[in-house]
Amino acid sequence: MRRNGGWLAWPAVGLLACVAYVVAPSEAARQIVMLLTSLTSVVLAVVNIRRRPLADARLWYVLTGGLAFWAAGDLVSVGNAVTLGLLPFPSWADVFYLSAYPLLIGGLFGLSRPPRQRSLAGLLDSAVIVTGLGLVYWVFVIEPIAHQPDLPGLVRLASVAYPTAGLLQIAVTMPLIFRVGGRSPTLWLLTLCSVTAMLSNAGYSFLTPSSPVYHVALGMYLLVYVCIAGAARYAPTGRAGADDATKERFGRMRLTLLGVSTLPVPVVLVIEGWHRPGRISWLPVAAGAVVLFGLVLVRLSGFVTKVQIQAGQLEDLAMLDGLTGLPNRRRFEQRLQESLPSHVVQLAVLDLNGFKEVNDRLGHGTGDHLLAVVGQRLTQAVRSDDMVARLGGDEFAVIMTDTSSAEMDGIVERLQAGLRRPVRVDDQDLLISASVGSADSTGTDDPYEVLRRADVAMYAAKTDDGGHRRYSNRMDQDAGEQAQVRAELKVALDTGQFRLVYQPIVSLPGGRIVSVEALVRWQHPERGSVSPAAFIPVAEQNGLIVELGEWILREACTQAVAGATSSARPRPSASASTCPPASWPNPTSPTSSRRSWPGPGWARQT
Repeated sequence: MRRNGGWLAWPAVGLLACVAYVVAPSEAARQIVMLLTSLTSVVLAVVNIRRRPLADARLWYVLTGGLAFWAAGDLVSVGNAVTLGLLPFPSWADVFYLSAYPLLIGGLFGLSRPPRQRSLAGLLDSAVIVTGLGLVYWVFVIEPIAHQPDLPGLVRLASVAYPTAGLLQIAVTMPLIFRVGGRSPTLWLLTLCSVTAMLSNAGYSFLTPSSPVYHVALGMYLLVYVCIAGAARYAPTGRAGADDATKERFGRMRLTLLGVSTLPVPVVLVIEGWHRPGRISWLPVAAGAVVLFGLVLVRLSGFVTKVQIQAGQLEDLAMLDGLTGLPNRRRFEQRLQESLPSHVVQLAVLDLNGFKEVNDRLGHGTGDHLLAVVGQRLTQAVRSDDMVARLGGDEFAVIMTDTSSAEMDGIVERLQAGLRRPVRVDDQDLLISASVGSADSTGTDDPYEVLRRADVAMYAAKTDDGGHRRYSNRMDQDAGEQAQVRAELKVALDTGQFRLVYQPIVSLPGGRIVSVEALVRWQHPERGSVSPAAFIPVAEQNGLIVELGEWILREACTQAVAGATSSARPRPSASASTCPPASWPNPTSPTSSRRSWPGPGWARQT
């Protein structure tokens, strides 16, 4: 659809045609201007519909059919003006004019209809606006015409029919105003068409030929003709454009229109009470007030229901994990806090082993699928009133109430057994396991304390190469020691507390040393020698193992280079503390019987 300002040329041309109609020297000249404008508009509308595959071509042809009836009426009016020198009312021209409105209204209704799921709300909003507008129309336009005793029946009927048709045309155009997105040229032109037609119909019915603005009201029909042809020029093509254009919105414009539409009742009472206090139209005003009240009540009821549904959906989104559909950490903490005052809570925290490798090797899509399967298996392994939650990443938790420690241990065994079954992803089986830490709420009603206990037990299970550990007070002491080691490791690296020793690798049966294995030792200034079994697991957990490995490689190479400078000296005897000579073979040589690169398990050798 075109988004530039070129569409403004169409209403500009319509206004020029209106001016030409008003300044024409005679009634016959005016009717010829109107006929030429209507016929040209019909031709342009058909051309614009046929030149592109419009989303609703049939509806545009229906709308153009109404425009063609208007052109037929103009043709009859030209004949009356030329042959009779006047425009009788009503005449056959009015038959054609009024016959056009069912097609115009039907076409506009089809083009502006809202989506099925929103049709009730759109119809209610349109009904509120049309009821308020119709009350004003009835009191100030239709009722004065209908109560003129000197008007013949056909004249009264035709006079009432025109403003009524214009009001219906506005009614079916209301959904156009409520559409989502930018205001398209088609929307603007069709809205301008309907508003102008309503004003012209009111003027045609209410004004007399002697009125100074009578011909202005009639000339505005020419703007309607041109706007219909222009709307067809910018109509959307394809179903996608039509669907996008039929979305509703509840914004400031809609709120303003609905608010203004409820004001006609007091406004009419004030105006009529001021100008004719003894002739207030109580019946239509009362009927309009009741209808408006009912429509607004129904609309507010639907709006409140929609807000409640959306609030529930937002709550679900805030409390559920989007990947697994399980309760998220917020809902988990809420459930834990609700259960503690009146129940003994058993809590298990699970952390998947090797999940990072799955993500790195097979991609995050596979990892997400694996997490979803884990969530399903955990849910199947617990009771219906227990909660399985995803705390984040590859960490899950299970909350159980009024359960003994032994029962909890049995459920944990079922959880682990369910996770050990292979997971089929992309034609390959993935094996997964979990480190599980469990704790209960004995002696505390603080949810964070219960979670801390389960976390401590889970990290203890991870240190023991997976499995299940139940919380005990001893774990806090061990965790404190690990925290101290974790804090001192960085200081030890920065201050040079580590040293290397070398374990020779001997080729049998000759007894020749073919390589050495570098081993790290920590000489603490206060605690003395710290076992690798105490600090290596901590370094692996906090990531310092990488920095420690870099130091070991750099230091071993430095000592090897230093040993090369002393190669002329007699070869030292094999000792765990001596530096390897530069002539020793590469550690990756086939003759080596051990790995010499310091990987995760190298430092546990003593």
